[in-house]
Amino acid sequence: MKKLINDPRDFVDEVVDGLLLAHPDRLRAASETRRALVRADAPVAGQVGIVTGGGSGHLPAFLGYVGKGLCSGVAVGNVFSSPSAEQMYEATKAVNGGAGVLYLYGNYVGDSLNFDLAADMADLDDIPTRTVRITDDALSAPPERGTERRGVAGMVFAFKIAGAAAERGDSLEKVSELAQRTVDNTRSAGVGLSPTILPEAGRATFELADGEMEIGIGIHGEPGSRRGPLETADEVADTLLAVILDDLRLGADEQVAVLVNGLGATPLEELYLIYRRVHNTLIDKGIGVHRPYVGEYATSLEMAGASVTVLRLDDELTELLDAPADSPFFQQ
Repeated sequence: MKKLINDPRDFVDEVVDGLLLAHPDRLRAASETRRALVRADAPVAGQVGIVTGGGSGHLPAFLGYVGKGLCSGVAVGNVFSSPSAEQMYEATKAVNGGAGVLYLYGNYVGDSLNFDLAADMADLDDIPTRTVRITDDALSAPPERGTERRGVAGMVFAFKIAGAAAERGDSLEKVSELAQRTVDNTRSAGVGLSPTILPEAGRATFELADGEMEIGIGIHGEPGSRRGPLETADEVADTLLAVILDDLRLGADEQVAVLVNGLGATPLEELYLIYRRVHNTLIDKGIGVHRPYVGEYATSLEMAGASVTVLRLDDELTELLDAPADSPFFQQ
């Protein structure tokens, strides 16, 4: 596959350069390596800081959600690789406004190990931290092993709600509780249609035959739950939504937010076909759609495919979801 890159070894650093040059009023580097980025106004005195992080290759995730009403900082890893504990710690120090810091990130082994190390480093500096791991991928593990599930596009809802809570001045304990409540009420399911190509490796992360799809594939190419012939948009939407509804046990008269996410190479028109079916099915079941999101929110370079995410809402989550937010990639 052809790519518009320079030296593959410089790919991530040059992407960060471009972001900082394009958005100097919103983002600044918090370390000499520029692998820890924070809000331009960080730290905000008396406000809980929120630090996320993960591998590159998923724009807008993760660094696209650093801004007002969202995350305060991010640690940036190489493509599909965890950032270091030191990068996470640099972001932690830079966003600490005296109210503590929440670590909010996808449930991947490397990220978890390094964020735990960063928390130990923060503790030595008397910076209180809390951790919430995002586990919305319903097809990555059965319900009885829910804590092992991956974090995927549902991270957007966690960032949005925790960020709004921090912005209004909630305590670290309250922001953490709301983030965990959001994670507990969010489920995602996805489908892959073609692989992604790692810039440095120059090869596909997995193989998928022409005319074939994979349900439940991970955003790094992790194996899904089944492969089969490509189905229609409605059939795929029905499959993904059925998994989510069964796992969340949603009932009539409940309210939800829905996010239909493209993985990098799927036309927006096709995402709206998925949303159309999801919306109509929810309405037919008596479930209200309070707010829809359709677009690219957590990608996998040029992987073709899509995911559906549903968040069960209560009054407080709804208020926070609707609050203003502003980052280079997300405005509301």
